[in-house]
Amino acid sequence: MHREYHKWWSPSLGRDMELLVYGYSGARLIVFPTSRGKFYEWEDRGMMHALGEHLERGWLQMYCVDSVDAESWYNYGAHAGHRGYRQSQYLNYVVHEVVPLSQQKSGNPFLMSAGASFGAFHAASVAFKYPFLFNRMIAMSGMFDIKRFTRGYSDDNVYFNNPADFVKFESDASRLDALRRMDIIIAAGKDDSLVAESQRMSEILWSKGIGNALRLWDGWSHDWPFWQRMMQMYVGGHD
Repeated sequence: MHREYHKWWSPSLGRDMELLVYGYSGARLIVFPTSRGKFYEWEDRGMMHALGEHLERGWLQMYCVDSVDAESWYNYGAHAGHRGYRQSQYLNYVVHEVVPLSQQKSGNPFLMSAGASFGAFHAASVAFKYPFLFNRMIAMSGMFDIKRFTRGYSDDNVYFNNPADFVKFESDASRLDALRRMDIIIAAGKDDSLVAESQRMSEILWSKGIGNALRLWDGWSHDWPFWQRMMQMYVGGHD
């Protein structure tokens, strides 16, 4: 299986960032780790084996990015606005550094984001904030309202990084059209403590005329064996 390791100084974040690339061609997929996770988490958790056919056949190329959660939302000692600002810098890194790398390496125009648990929050944040870039978003067992991390506090730095807010109040016609063209898949276990967040995010999207597929799995379904099956089912293949 084709595998590449990359590391560079990120001007967006002012620090070194690492990532792994899997696959040699196909639809581009940016993968976010779970809470404070590392760029090799999906590899360690067997995701590459689960998606092996997609990667080996050139249907899929995965970009597994590192997190800066400990410097943003999990940095409880910092002001919530500063934590949101760090999140903005992180998404700038993804959009202005990782996405261009993927464009250089693959001519495939189809771009996806995906993540599980807190990674689902990142996948939704970047896709919904930059809807002209992304064609599909897969959020598994996720949360979508970051104000639970800020004790309800919000300012511009929090609001514009909080899908439950900025999608709900989106009014720009071109952005709404782009969101309506996106394939949006939200999956969660019926007994997952976060399932209400998935249902609420789906409702917010539908309230703006944005179609989405809410998929509720039996039981808790908040673990890697379930996420592997979800990815196999929802990632699809685009030449």
